[in-house]
Amino acid sequence: MFGLGSGSKRIIQLATAQGRGRLETIVRGQGLVEDTTEISARRGWAIKAGGFLWELIQTVALTLLIFVAMRSVVQNFKVEGTSMEPTLHHNEFLIINKAAYTRVDGTPFESFVAYASNGTGGPKFLFADPARGEIIVFRYPQQPEKDFIKRIIGVPGDKVEVRAGRVYLNDKLIEEPYTREGATYDSPPRIVPPGQYFVLGDNRPNSSDSHVWGFVPADNLIGKAWLAYWPPSQWGPLSNVAFAQ
Repeated sequence: MFGLGSGSKRIIQLATAQGRGRLETIVRGQGLVEDTTEISARRGWAIKAGGFLWELIQTVALTLLIFVAMRSVVQNFKVEGTSMEPTLHHNEFLIINKAAYTRVDGTPFESFVAYASNGTGGPKFLFADPARGEIIVFRYPQQPEKDFIKRIIGVPGDKVEVRAGRVYLNDKLIEEPYTREGATYDSPPRIVPPGQYFVLGDNRPNSSDSHVWGFVPADNLIGKAWLAYWPPSQWGPLSNVAFAQ
């Protein structure tokens, strides 16, 4: 057996220490790689989550925008009461065209609309004036928080009278196929003022309308009844009966 000298022992100890250092460096390097991979994975998940959240925000915002845009054009309406029988029934649901009576007076578009309501200097509408025979939804003049639905009988400048249960428009008897029975009242001749409308319910004996509380201002108009959608048996577009003055 040969013994190792002190110099040899120091060389072996140094080599052993160096090997341990390299091993420790390798282990630490593996930990660094593992830490870096974990951080990268977390960052990737955060980016994906952020992208999903941004897409969700965009979808919700677009949905709200479409909803608001649609509500500015159409609105649903529930018929309450029997004042529009036999045309409309209690608890019937309708779609109202709010764009039909879009106003342009007082806006930059006013100069592009060449006409005023029936030449009377009344409000200007983008598409067309409210017409006789149209079924409209409006805010009740005496209680604006309530919405009413009636039929336009007289427009600005018209003379309207109810005599012996029949309606006379500009001194001419009008035919009304949408009514079931005549009125049980008389209403004296009235001239419809500019920017106002004379309305009646189709159920003449049972309707609170212009013969009771007066005219409907143009500012109170909400829209034109367009479509019945519930119950299914009543589904379909609503016909607006026009009649000559």
